[in-house]
Amino acid sequence: MIFRLLAATLLLSPVLLQARQPNVVVILTDDQGWGDLSHSGNTNLSTPSIDSLAEEGASFDRFYVCPVCSPTRAEFLTGRYHQRGGVYSTSAGGERLDLDETTIADTFKKAGYATAAFGKWHNGMQYPYHPNGRGFDEFYGFCSGHWGDYFSPMLEHNGEIVSGKGFVVDDFTSRAIDFMEENRDKPFFVYLPYNTPHSPMQVPDDNWDRFKDKELTMHHREPEREEDLHLRCALAMCENIDWNVGRVLAKLDKLDLRDDTIVIYFCDNGPNGYRWNGGMKGRKGSTDEGGVRSPLLIRWPGKIEAGKEIRTPGTAVDLLPTLAEMADVPLIGAKDLDGENLASVIFGNDGKALEKRKIYSGWKTKSSVRTPRFRLDYEGQLFDMQSDPGQHTNVAAEHSEEAAELSQALESWRKEMIDELGEDTRPFVIADPGMDWTQIPARDGIPHGGIERSNKFPNDSFFTNWTSTEDAIAWDVEVAEGGEFEASIYYTCDASNVGSTIELSCGDAVLSGGITQAVESELVGAEDDRSPRAESYTQNWEPMTLGTIKLEAGKSILQLKATEIPGDEVMDFRLLLLKRVSSF
Repeated sequence: MIFRLLAATLLLSPVLLQARQPNVVVILTDDQGWGDLSHSGNTNLSTPSIDSLAEEGASFDRFYVCPVCSPTRAEFLTGRYHQRGGVYSTSAGGERLDLDETTIADTFKKAGYATAAFGKWHNGMQYPYHPNGRGFDEFYGFCSGHWGDYFSPMLEHNGEIVSGKGFVVDDFTSRAIDFMEENRDKPFFVYLPYNTPHSPMQVPDDNWDRFKDKELTMHHREPEREEDLHLRCALAMCENIDWNVGRVLAKLDKLDLRDDTIVIYFCDNGPNGYRWNGGMKGRKGSTDEGGVRSPLLIRWPGKIEAGKEIRTPGTAVDLLPTLAEMADVPLIGAKDLDGENLASVIFGNDGKALEKRKIYSGWKTKSSVRTPRFRLDYEGQLFDMQSDPGQHTNVAAEHSEEAAELSQALESWRKEMIDELGEDTRPFVIADPGMDWTQIPARDGIPHGGIERSNKFPNDSFFTNWTSTEDAIAWDVEVAEGGEFEASIYYTCDASNVGSTIELSCGDAVLSGGITQAVESELVGAEDDRSPRAESYTQNWEPMTLGTIKLEAGKSILQLKATEIPGDEVMDFRLLLLKRVSSF
């Protein structure tokens, strides 16, 4: 009898009965507005899988992000305003998150979680800015702000260049599903930053076919500004996202992890085009309501009340402290956070203290501030968001005290952020010992002479019109640790131009190699575009090994130039890849 009582006591011990920490899956979409869900009331499309997160969990009525991509990602990752982390641009180094910032992946990894990200990173490419250097054990996707081709493109897996399989969002989801299955017996943190509906406007045929001739009944507040093909493809892309969200949820069910997993869904900014968005003013890039309002849907069966609608406002900086609290993960090493812990609100407790907070939005020279009732815009106009959610009428004269108070608060915040951001003097870090590969893309280079960038938007661009030995491509770099490196270039070259000799130099180190193989390619992307693009097309890049080069630690200028050009031009250049052979 004593033995049986002792055994029963042990079996009922709180320590022995303690449930494992919950898994966390965070789904972030790119350029999808608040209105691009049927949950928001848009009847132009159907998003049942995404909607189910609200039906089976909670939804925030007012949730705010940044006006563009990389700042929102930085704020989610750190729980701090993006300016504090050194993020001020969406390309050419300004998207990098300072290395002294602790990320949400760092936090969960320290707590024993398996961590992974699949999709668009957009907060730094070269290690340790790379996701593998920011707490993610596994990364598959691309690090730039946008990509030029969505069907089996060149991607990377933990720094190594690979070829994607099929439509990128489907591919990212498949990788995430595999990771969840591989780590089903331990808590995992999966970050799925999808890159759609960001342009280029490409989507599988089955999604497009449902929209190419569909009658659309809900429109932007200024319908004459809609671009029909862009709008239709954006909606088709959103339905493709929904299908993939459904795949994730189905996998959790199949793995019997549904009740053990927190799933969050939100967007990184307002819509990237003029389409229905609840009549709000502003779109992507704007600090008005329509540019910064996002859905936030969160499901944790058995813990979060199904169908709960939360009126307390929230922001992207709130997600780190909130998820850490929900998962009982300590915030070790995190700096002072700007975010608030919303866990008590999500679980149904009093959130009145948070309802009166001021929510700031800023991008470059424009900023605004939101309270539960008012929004003060970057021009000093005040809008009563309760009676005028579309921001049609400036009521600053009628509410002068509120306008003055908010104006002072916004100016104080703006000055603080300017001081926090400071001047960017960071070189591009290469040859860090934490990763064997260093990608050095055309995006980060500076052309000299007659070399031209393929497009004014650098992210997935390449260099062309390389016709003179006086031309060069240069990068401002810092070699983190000296060593010997195998250098490869990703290029294209017509057969008539084969034979150029190119020189790679960094400080006193020089490596020469010749282009001996033709790699011919037409521009890639237009054949899959459903709507004309503004960004660069790409090509079918192939690698060529130049040889090995010994690099000394320290700051320098990395440069590519040609010493002999027998044809009309050298090549079109996309990427330089360094692979560590040895250290010294």
